[in-house]
Amino acid sequence: MHKMDYMFQAGFLGTKAPFFMDLVTLIVAFLPLVVYSSILLARRRMYTLHALTQDIIFIASVILVTYFELGVRVGGGFQAFMLESDVSYTYASIVLGIHILIATVTFFYWILTILRANYHFIKKEIPGRQSRAHKLLALKTFLGIIFTSFSGVWVYLLLFVY
Repeated sequence: MHKMDYMFQAGFLGTKAPFFMDLVTLIVAFLPLVVYSSILLARRRMYTLHALTQDIIFIASVILVTYFELGVRVGGGFQAFMLESDVSYTYASIVLGIHILIATVTFFYWILTILRANYHFIKKEIPGRQSRAHKLLALKTFLGIIFTSFSGVWVYLLLFVY
């Protein structure tokens, strides 16, 4: 058995998806809840723990997306996964394009949010005079994470359920 063969074994969600797609989709589906749990730490004034968990969630998400992209590339890409779907290629491509756009914009907002927050936290400006700006940027990032999650699950459903 090749080292990566496990990724393409039958998934555990009962769809046509391989294991890696089920795993990534499940994690992405719950990502907004995990991020929101970390946001609640800040609301409870547990700022150091909030900062730490946000950094960990971001790093874990980057690793997860790398794992996902590896699986997609090795698995033959979008076209290969579309072979199992009964959904129109054009429709699925549009939904995928929207998902990629949302995910990419969100990724850059998330990077900016993390970098700025860490910088201002170290300089003791969060909590403080930079809190308002941080909350606004973080809200945009969080909304992007929610939309990325929903659109990612939508793509999964189109490829492996419908």
